[in-house]
Amino acid sequence: MANINAYVGFNGECRKAMEFYKECLGGELFFQPVGSSPMAEQCPSAMKDHILHSSLTNGSLVLMATDMVTPDGYTKGNNISLSLNCNSEAEINTFFTKLSAGGKVLDPLKEQFWGAIFGALTDQFGINWMLNYHKKS
Repeated sequence: MANINAYVGFNGECRKAMEFYKECLGGELFFQPVGSSPMAEQCPSAMKDHILHSSLTNGSLVLMATDMVTPDGYTKGNNISLSLNCNSEAEINTFFTKLSAGGKVLDPLKEQFWGAIFGALTDQFGINWMLNYHKKS
């Protein structure tokens, strides 16, 4: 069954925020800095210490975050997306098509360097969605 997690965007404060949340909630904290990722060459050198992806996991609690900013930037209120983790290629295609109807595709579904199919959209109600299907190896 698919599941949904909160995915929070920060303007350069992801590491600080996630370390705070770890202190509050406990769990295991993971960081993928821009500078040590395949995205490094596509980003300005000033972003090398920014966080491409972070996750805090404690049992069934999963909070994800990033410093990567949408073209319009983050303001309080638009910095949280629902991250939908799908179980099949058919499922992600169906969900993406239905959720994007009447909305705006931000990043079309495509294979990504982390071994998944990923896409992002804003639905017709203004809710940001990130869909991910991690292909089995």
